Amino acid sequence: MIKKFISFYKPYKLLFILDLVVALIASLCDLVYPVMTRDLVNESIPNRDLRTIIVFAVVLLIIFAIKAACGYFMQYWGHVVGVRMQGDMRRHIFKHLQKLPNSFFDNNKTGDIMSRIINDLMDISELAHHGPEDLFISIVMLIGSFIILCTINIPLTLLIFAFIPFIVWFTLYERKKMNKAFLETKVETGAVNANLENSISGIKISKAFVSHRSEEEKFEKGNKKFIKARERAYKVMAEYSSGAGFGMDVLSYVGLVGGGVFTLIGFINIGDFMAYMLFIKIFITPIKKLIDFMEQFQNGITGFQRYIEIMNNDREKDKKDAVELENVQGEIEFKNVSFSYEGKEVLKDISMKINKGKMLALVGASGGGKTTFCNLIPRFYEVENGDILIDNKSIYDVKLDSLRENIGIVQQEVFLFTGSIRDNILFGKSDATEEELIRAAKMANIHEFINTLPEGYDTYIGERGVKLSGGQKQRISIARVFLKNPPILILDEATSALDNITERIIQESLEKLCTGRTTIVVAHRLSTIKNADEIIVLGKTGIIEAGTHEELMEKQGEYSNLHRLAAV
Repeated sequence: MIKKFISFYKPYKLLFILDLVVALIASLCDLVYPVMTRDLVNESIPNRDLRTIIVFAVVLLIIFAIKAACGYFMQYWGHVVGVRMQGDMRRHIFKHLQKLPNSFFDNNKTGDIMSRIINDLMDISELAHHGPEDLFISIVMLIGSFIILCTINIPLTLLIFAFIPFIVWFTLYERKKMNKAFLETKVETGAVNANLENSISGIKISKAFVSHRSEEEKFEKGNKKFIKARERAYKVMAEYSSGAGFGMDVLSYVGLVGGGVFTLIGFINIGDFMAYMLFIKIFITPIKKLIDFMEQFQNGITGFQRYIEIMNNDREKDKKDAVELENVQGEIEFKNVSFSYEGKEVLKDISMKINKGKMLALVGASGGGKTTFCNLIPRFYEVENGDILIDNKSIYDVKLDSLRENIGIVQQEVFLFTGSIRDNILFGKSDATEEELIRAAKMANIHEFINTLPEGYDTYIGERGVKLSGGQKQRISIARVFLKNPPILILDEATSALDNITERIIQESLEKLCTGRTTIVVAHRLSTIKNADEIIVLGKTGIIEAGTHEELMEKQGEYSNLHRLAAV
């Protein structure tokens, strides 16, 4: 996982190396100051060497200016590296999400996915910048301090540095606890985000059913879990921070007492003693950085772990020898198709053919597999057994994008993206001309309505088209299918949620849309499918009945019963 994390530095390798070089210069500036102080106290001041003191003052100002410039570079360009890496990760995960199967989104909450893409990647960005930089500076400062102090007095240096392994051991000991605590916090953060996203999306339903107390209780339950997880994380952080802080205080104590004793017995002079105290202060800073690094590392690496969990999910893939699906006529054939969802059999051994340009209607009780039947054709889900062919080509032998480009879908639950009417219709064909856009809207009987709006096609429709009625949203969804102009059409209960007047208007649009296309209709109202070329009744045992409306009514079977119940 660390190797994968490091790979994201590759595009910014030169900038990253430059950041480390600047960090090295800043570290050397810090190391020079105690050495100059030692020489000043031991030599220049006792000898009243004013010229050296002036040179010392000028050089020190130059060092401070260089250090400030280095600090600016690290703060700005170091963060730029981090945020660019974050952008790359977010781009990769978003592209990956576009290719994940529907089953992934069935099993993962939207709010949790968003938390991983936003919150977790922010922590990763901070680690990407500060982590290597702080670690590098700390190592340079500790090694540099050790070498310089050894030139002054080896026994005292070894005495002070003998305590550092204990701080390192304590850090490693606390690391596992921190990892568990931070991961738990991120999981609960994702759960809170998911609950918020769900509650805000359903706020109108909550108001309609006056269920705000129930929603508040649900939110509070998740919020308390988050608080508890965060409290446990802070407890571990407090243990780590206070323990490491105590270790650093011991270092200062040893330096002060040990240096004082060594000065008293004449092992070192007063200038060396001052240099020791300054160096102890200097290498306490990198130890603090190491402490902060460990906290940051655990926070960032658990975020990256959650990022990798999504990236490790298998994407929808084409076969190596997959070909483009071109010049589609629209003949569809199911060969012994079976499908189960979460261990429950939904379709069993379905075999049938739909001739090009014909309409097939699917009816049956809820849960009989009608929508699943439709979802298998564009490969939203993979068949368990059997095969599906379009123009005698298996849908698993053609490229997935080319398959879906030839299929248009109008569903009962219309999803419109936040934006304008134009944006949503153009989903059917992003490079469509204005004439094509208007023609599609006219075919969907929505053009006249759009012209009554102050901003016409550029009218903002709100989140999920909240500013439009159900019928208006449905007609926009039909317009984008007209614009796509696919040879195969799937209508999944496209009018079942509409009133009778709106349904008639939209039915006219759908009849135009179906002309010349192979069409599969999932019907809620049986009156809309009387003219279908074939009607199939689906049930738990598969295809119960098949035929035209007249043939099925004559049989007095399941379809006839459904028709009679619908008329009541």
